[in-house]
Amino acid sequence: MSRLNGTRAAFDTNDEKVNVAILGAGRIAHTMADTLVKMAADPRYADLIHPYAVAARDLGRARAFADQWGFDQAYGSYEDLVADPAVDLVYIATPHSLHAEQAILCMKAGKNVLVEKSFTANADQARETLDVARETGMLCAEAIWTRYMPSRRIINEILGSGEIGEVKSVSANLCYPVSDKARMTDPNTAGGALLDVGVYPLNFIDMAVGADHGRAIDHMDTSMVAHESGVDAQNSTTLVYDDGVMAVSASSMVVASDRGGYVWGTEGYLVVHNINNPEGIDVYGADHRLARHVDVPEQLTGYEYEVADAANALIDGKTECEAMPHKDTVRIMELMDSIRMRWGLRFPFED
Repeated sequence: MSRLNGTRAAFDTNDEKVNVAILGAGRIAHTMADTLVKMAADPRYADLIHPYAVAARDLGRARAFADQWGFDQAYGSYEDLVADPAVDLVYIATPHSLHAEQAILCMKAGKNVLVEKSFTANADQARETLDVARETGMLCAEAIWTRYMPSRRIINEILGSGEIGEVKSVSANLCYPVSDKARMTDPNTAGGALLDVGVYPLNFIDMAVGADHGRAIDHMDTSMVAHESGVDAQNSTTLVYDDGVMAVSASSMVVASDRGGYVWGTEGYLVVHNINNPEGIDVYGADHRLARHVDVPEQLTGYEYEVADAANALIDGKTECEAMPHKDTVRIMELMDSIRMRWGLRFPFED
C-alpha cells in the first residue's frame, strides 16, 4: 500500500515501512539487494524498510533477481516499476550516463530516488535532475556510501581535535584493475576511471579538508593517461585551497593501489585504510610512532547507512539527505567536469 499521494505527500508512519525498489539488475544492484535483505532482518532497520521490487530490461532477468533475494515484485521495464503505486524509494543502479533520465522518470511518476554515484555524467545533467526534484517535491539523493558512513564523523572528529596539529596536506587514491568491464571503457556510458573510482578520493578530500571545513578550491592542476577508447585510464589531480592546503587525488582502472587516505598535519598525520570502505584509522605523531588505532563500527554491507538516511529523510518529508545535500552533489560534479575539461575529454552525448 503506497504512502505517497499525488506528487508529494507526507509519509504515513503508521507502522508502515518504506518500500524500496531497485532499478537495474547488475552487480551493484545485487549488493544493494543483499543490503536490503540484511536490513529487513536487523532490529535496527526492520521497522524502517522493506525490500520490495526490482526492474530490468528483461522480465526473466528481473524475476530471477526477485526470486534470489525474495522481493515481492519483478518488472521487465522501468516504466512498469514506476507505475507501481506501492513503490516509495527507487535505488538507481545503472551506468552513469542513464542516471539523469531514469531519476527524472521516477520523480515525475511520484517516486523518490537514491541515485548511485556518480550522480550523473556531468553537472548539467545533475542540475536538470535536481530541478525536477524541486518541481516534484521528491527526495533525490546521491548514493555515494562513504558520505553516509560513521567513518566520516570519526575522521572529522580526529582532525577537529587538533591531535595532528594544523592540517596542511592530504592525499587519497583509489585504483582497481577493472578495464575489462565494457562500461568502464565505453565513452557512451560515461566510462573512465574518474567518474567510477576517482569520485571517491575527490569526495574523501572534500570531507577531510574541503567543504566540510569551510575551504574552497583556489586552483588545480590535473593530468590523465587515456585508454585506447579515449576515456581516462588513470589520472592525478592536485587541488590547492584558498588557505594554501594542498590535496592530491589519484585514480586508475588499470592498476591496484593501497586505496589509502592520508591527512598530514604540523604535529602528526592520519592514515585511513581503504577510502572506498574505511576499515580502520591510524593516528601517528610527528615522530612517526603510532599514537592510536581507531576501529570503524561493524556494518552489514556499508550500504545500509545511505538507505537508512534516505528512508528517514523521506519519512521526515525532506527532499535531500543531510549527509549528501544537493549542493555537495553539484559541487563534486562541477569539479569532475572541470577536470575533464582540462583533459579535453567529452563524452559523445555531450557534443
